[in-house]
Amino acid sequence: MADQPWGFLVLDKPAGLTSHACVSRVRRAYGLRRVGHGGTLDPAVTGVLPIAVGSATRLLPYLSGEKTYRGTVQLGLTTSSDDLQGEKLERRPVPELDIATLNRVLDRFRGAIQQVPPQVSAVHVDGERAYRRARRGETLELAPRPVLIQRLELLGWNPADGRMELEVACSAGTYIRALARDLGAALGCGGVLASLRRTAALGFSLEQAVPLEALEQRPPPHLLEPLAALGPLPRQQLSPSQLDGWRCGRRLSAATPAAAAAGELSEGQAVVVVTPDGNLAGMARVTADGQLQPKLVLEAAG
Repeated sequence: MADQPWGFLVLDKPAGLTSHACVSRVRRAYGLRRVGHGGTLDPAVTGVLPIAVGSATRLLPYLSGEKTYRGTVQLGLTTSSDDLQGEKLERRPVPELDIATLNRVLDRFRGAIQQVPPQVSAVHVDGERAYRRARRGETLELAPRPVLIQRLELLGWNPADGRMELEVACSAGTYIRALARDLGAALGCGGVLASLRRTAALGFSLEQAVPLEALEQRPPPHLLEPLAALGPLPRQQLSPSQLDGWRCGRRLSAATPAAAAAGELSEGQAVVVVTPDGNLAGMARVTADGQLQPKLVLEAAG
């Protein structure tokens, strides 16, 4: 890893590009094949797209899945894709609505809910992506899935054009298009997502993001340190005597005493392991007996 770039890049994805296309540009900019992103954005959606470069791709499963968005819901319209990109299906009049009524309806969607993904989505149906079948004209019966809406705030309401401005913090796997559709249905007039911008994902924010054009610079943008992305997780610092054993994949004799005493560690909990001088050594998970089982060992022996 010392002679190859590795870390995280936060792109401010523009509209019109797929997440995969952004990854391809990062590969070219850094001259590496090993690049992956932390959560697909639809082509029309802009904002935070975390991209792991080099060995940092192995850390993606350990990053927090919470994401934050700002978006516009257009009431009085339904489409095949639950946004403005799909075929328009029906227009309906928007009833007279005030802020209090809107907030009462929004309250139904706060917390743990069941959500049916959009017809045009990446979920698998009988081994095939739903969007492929939808594009062939099939109407799918998609099963609802549990999602968590941690925060759902009404930022603005324009009754003249039937548009709501929302901020949403949600778990991974939540479709904001489906939320727009369901809000419209609950209000009795239909709704679609008119625009969406992701403002935070996997612990990264817009303040850290660089525009796509920055990839044309030489050298390309500096990568963020992996430890910064793992900040919320508990840490265990190796002693000099533990370092060789860790690199050989041996369990650590005990989890972080302070974290264990505070009840922060439980079986299966991910723990960041750092070297005696504070560099990232890898990732471990807590076993039933409180030990740390190596799951990702960086610079392993051999």
